[in-house]
Amino acid sequence: MLVTPVSPGGLVSEVVALVLARPGRLRVVVDGPSPTRPDVLAHGVLAELRARGRGGVVIDAGDYLRPASVRLEYGREDPDELLDGWLDEGGLRREVLDPAGPGGTGRVLPRLWDARTDRAFRDDYTQLSDDGVVLLHGALLLGRGLPAELEIHLRMSAAALARTLPGSAQWTLLAHARYDRERRPADGVDLLVMSDHPDRPAVVRR
Repeated sequence: MLVTPVSPGGLVSEVVALVLARPGRLRVVVDGPSPTRPDVLAHGVLAELRARGRGGVVIDAGDYLRPASVRLEYGREDPDELLDGWLDEGGLRREVLDPAGPGGTGRVLPRLWDARTDRAFRDDYTQLSDDGVVLLHGALLLGRGLPAELEIHLRMSAAALARTLPGSAQWTLLAHARYDRERRPADGVDLLVMSDHPDRPAVVRR
């Protein structure tokens, strides 16, 4: 195993190269706790892809949460429910991942549920081109069986995560620990990135 330091821009280029090596529509999962900034990576990749003539859409998993009455049934700070019950996997498959997959219509919904207002967004559907790319970013996404052609995991050690998460999110540490222990997100991904210091990532080459 070789760990190679890269710049944030170099990491974008690594992901872009993986995408460009695959023809047709592509579903990419960019997984990592919020301090690793998976959203920044996803948007950076899409910007570079567009510059190269390949379009797509960035999807925030936070816009595919279940309604508050369901996800907060056991309280607002239940780590097991965060891992097992917050994400609307069915909606994500139905509105994004299945349409973007082989044989799908390519018609995807960028956002489904506004967790702040606890109401549905009123977004229009986006039509992907035949080589369009979906970049789904968020935390605790792997090990669910979500269909994707590329999986990227931004790994942060428990100590670094505890140090960088704000106080209001410290309760999520138990969910992340269980995620690492049970779902082993670093195993079998297409790209593993060590992200204890997101401004100085390192790519793990097996």
